[in-house]
Amino acid sequence: MSSHSRPLGEFDLIERFFKASSDSPRKNLDQAIGLGIGDDCALINPPADQEIAITSDMLVEGRHFFEGADPALLARKALAVNLSDLAAMGAKPLAFTLAISLPTVDETWLEGFSKGLFAIAKEYSCPLIGGDTTAGPLTISITALGSIPKGKAIRRSGANPHEDIWVSGTLGDARLTLAALRHEINLDANDLKQIQHRMHQPTPRVELGILLRDVASAALDVSDGLLGDLSHILHQSQVDAEIHLDCIPKSATLRKQDPFIQNQFAACGGDDYEICFTAPTNQRERIQEISNSLQLPITLIGKSLPKKADREKIYLIDASGNPLNDAEAKPFLKSFDHFAS
Repeated sequence: MSSHSRPLGEFDLIERFFKASSDSPRKNLDQAIGLGIGDDCALINPPADQEIAITSDMLVEGRHFFEGADPALLARKALAVNLSDLAAMGAKPLAFTLAISLPTVDETWLEGFSKGLFAIAKEYSCPLIGGDTTAGPLTISITALGSIPKGKAIRRSGANPHEDIWVSGTLGDARLTLAALRHEINLDANDLKQIQHRMHQPTPRVELGILLRDVASAALDVSDGLLGDLSHILHQSQVDAEIHLDCIPKSATLRKQDPFIQNQFAACGGDDYEICFTAPTNQRERIQEISNSLQLPITLIGKSLPKKADREKIYLIDASGNPLNDAEAKPFLKSFDHFAS
């Protein structure tokens, strides 16, 4: 911590590290932002034909990130995971608020954090418009706002039987990175270098979400594991699903692992922040066009089915085209639970 004639107080901290760096002057903000940082509340003026999407995510040291994590990367991820939620509904980022609890006022840490935060905020045209700071265990809570044309939000409840199930990018690298850092798996240093950004610097698929507004019937972002998250779509849409494990897209690095590890990390690893969505089969050509335009792989991994029982179910198919029984499928159907022991 650098030396000062007096320690930084809450308002000094906000002024130095957050207000001064933000796009708070009215002339620099989107017309939808009536007032940014500097008053009791920010003011939003959405166009009459738009709805506001709101999402919040919290990152807690020791639970969501390692102690001593790079503050710039941590800031980027904190905003990225919220932008990923907006992307899943087809919303365009509008603004965000930040509430942060700090054990100490470490100016070097805050400089790195604010630099990383405002870099991604600028990249996605999503200014900081307010928030709060307090003393306590290191905890970062962001609320992001997005705008979307009325009636165009992609909800989890829109899937129908006999539709395609797709996912963007590749899955499992964040989980593989975590396994390497925890020494659960021995990973070559070059391989770790190739994939570690997937855990520390996830890419919110904002452009994809916007392009899927008139294509996808249901969608969500993959944060707690593909199949666990997909079950939320199935529950809210009242459908079942058939998923081909070998079709789940995996990086070349993950494919070096044992096939069981490959499929388990890709199916339920979490922290991928890709978009999983359903769409009618007649949208396949359009989805390929979107994939080409974004230079982003979008992979068909299965289909939705009519619901057979009271509880929705995912039927898993192996590389030979054979269905897995319940015991065989169980290791792939887990998802991350913040309150699990």
